[in-house]
Amino acid sequence: MDSSEKENINDKAMPLMSHLAELRYRLIWCVGTFLVCFAICYYFSQQIYLFLAHPLAEAMQQEGQQPHLIYTALYEAFFTYIKLAFFGAAFLSFPMIAIQAWIYIAPGLYRNEKRIFAPFLIATPILFLLGAALAYFFVFPFAWKFFLSFQVNSTSGMHIELQAKISEYLALVTRLILAFGIAFELPVMLTLLAKVGLVTSAKLKRIRRYAYVVAFIIAAILTPPDVITQTSLAIPLIILYEVSIISARWVEPKVEEDEI
Repeated sequence: MDSSEKENINDKAMPLMSHLAELRYRLIWCVGTFLVCFAICYYFSQQIYLFLAHPLAEAMQQEGQQPHLIYTALYEAFFTYIKLAFFGAAFLSFPMIAIQAWIYIAPGLYRNEKRIFAPFLIATPILFLLGAALAYFFVFPFAWKFFLSFQVNSTSGMHIELQAKISEYLALVTRLILAFGIAFELPVMLTLLAKVGLVTSAKLKRIRRYAYVVAFIIAAILTPPDVITQTSLAIPLIILYEVSIISARWVEPKVEEDEI
């Protein structure tokens, strides 16, 4: 065994109880961070909700309406803020949870394996934020304006007006944010698979046409049944797939020609 292999391998086995104690310590950090973030998000839940509702408020103002949302059950607002705090806590505590997971598994990895996984650990939250930002700043304004266009203000006295519930709006917003955030993880997933040799850039090119169809199917499942939001998710998925082909070509193991 050469010196480089000795550097990569830690031959000191950790006892089972030490593994469990270390796991318990990391879980305490994760749970503690989540609870702190949950308390903070619940304290500011009203401000966070108003931030998420801002695109709808602007769309309503453009339609000449007074921005408003309703709740029809006494407990609806309370549980909506609880769900919002849970969502916010999961969002804010993810970096700490990822760090604790990395600290726990890193000692069992070879040095080259650490070099493989570390960039993906950094890229994951960044790409998720990009997807969430695309949904909030681009998709929401156009989608809400489209949905509001179905209101009717008739001179005959019949009005059809949106009375959106706060719980339903939160469910729709979080669903879209998660859909776009997770969709933006496509390059991370495919590049990692290419790095370990499970897929190749050539194979990704061969199934490109099927991937495009799958992108629209995924968009149809994860988004509301309207063309704007479905296309707004499907097109980024297609672009990210093309980016994945390029990144897969960079990281995939090179096939050496057999010596004659």
